[in-house]
Amino acid sequence: MDIITQLQEQLSEIAMVAVNTFGTLQRDAPPDRLSSSYPDPLNPNPKPEEDAKPQVPAQPGAAPAPAQAQPPAPPQPPALDLAEHPKAMSHALVLAAKKFDALVAALPLSSEEDQLRRIQELQAENEVVGLELQKQLEAAELELKQVEVLFNEATDNCINLKKPD
Repeated sequence: MDIITQLQEQLSEIAMVAVNTFGTLQRDAPPDRLSSSYPDPLNPNPKPEEDAKPQVPAQPGAAPAPAQAQPPAPPQPPALDLAEHPKAMSHALVLAAKKFDALVAALPLSSEEDQLRRIQELQAENEVVGLELQKQLEAAELELKQVEVLFNEATDNCINLKKPD
């Protein structure tokens, strides 16, 4: 694999890691209050004690209402360490960037004159290959015409040999 392809793949990896890192940071960020005049997003009821108790007066001499049994809570999956996860993702981003820098450093350095000379060499090579391809195309067209002539002769001979019914 050439170095340009490696650079393209590494750049794609950097983009993927960056998008995943930023998305994870946004997803895991705790909610924040914009102002004290807005309700708290984590606690929509400022006084849950008053709202949670039913306002049914107890009758004298009546037995207290039995406490309602709540079903056991389902087992919670193990919590991700939200403090370590961004560190690990940013570390992966830094490693990808360092690998990209190493690939860039491995690129051959050349002057403008060297690049122009290389372009002229490639253009001359392209011209030679183009002429060779043109010769092969002309030879293939000639062979196609010969095959068509032979095919037509063969079909004419087959038609002439067959007796009409």
